[in-house]
Amino acid sequence: MEISPDAWVLYEWRGLQLNATIVFTWGVMALMVIGASVITARLSEGETVSRWQVALEVIVSTIRDQIAEVGADEPGRYLPFIGTLFLFIATANLLSVVPGYQPPTGSLSTTVALALCVLIAVPLFSIGERGLVSYLRTYVQPTPLMLPFNLVAEVSRTIALAVRLYGNVMSGTVIVGILISVAPFFFPVVMQVLGLLTGLIQAYIFAILAMVYIGSASRTGHRADAPPPTDTGE
Repeated sequence: MEISPDAWVLYEWRGLQLNATIVFTWGVMALMVIGASVITARLSEGETVSRWQVALEVIVSTIRDQIAEVGADEPGRYLPFIGTLFLFIATANLLSVVPGYQPPTGSLSTTVALALCVLIAVPLFSIGERGLVSYLRTYVQPTPLMLPFNLVAEVSRTIALAVRLYGNVMSGTVIVGILISVAPFFFPVVMQVLGLLTGLIQAYIFAILAMVYIGSASRTGHRADAPPPTDTGE
């Protein structure tokens, strides 16, 4: 049984391998781009809108609300990045119902790439929000002795994101394989349904954690630089 799609080599040329992880990742991205293009090509502001537009508006509004609940002052600023993370992971996991398909999130290389995107996004959003000097200052607060610990925390947080998503998706694949060998007709159906639910939950957790990290880094600077409250006597 092939646990990871990395082990499924579809094409090889002079030592260069094209595995299932790359192909399915491209497929998911192409599906998302085509779907978004088709839906947004006929957006309407009138009373009559298509079902696809309604579904898209519900998804976008829900993601925006979740970002706001994390504590972001401007949800629209983070919506493209967080929304893309959630939709990519959710789509990649939900397509597991397609025969022959293996979710690219079951590959450690994919989850590491997603976690690295978050690692890069945290300082970018934070620097854009409050400036480079203010962001770098957080690494030496409350004392410069905290610098190595803060750097280790950034790296370990990235590793935890990648391993958490990879482990959950991979474990589901292993369980399905075991149950197929035990009862090839009944258990796969049940596990497929549970797998879809788990895939959505994992996409939600990954996106929320990414937003928590970004929001935490952005808010720290505001709290540190904000003037102390004044007593108005009320």
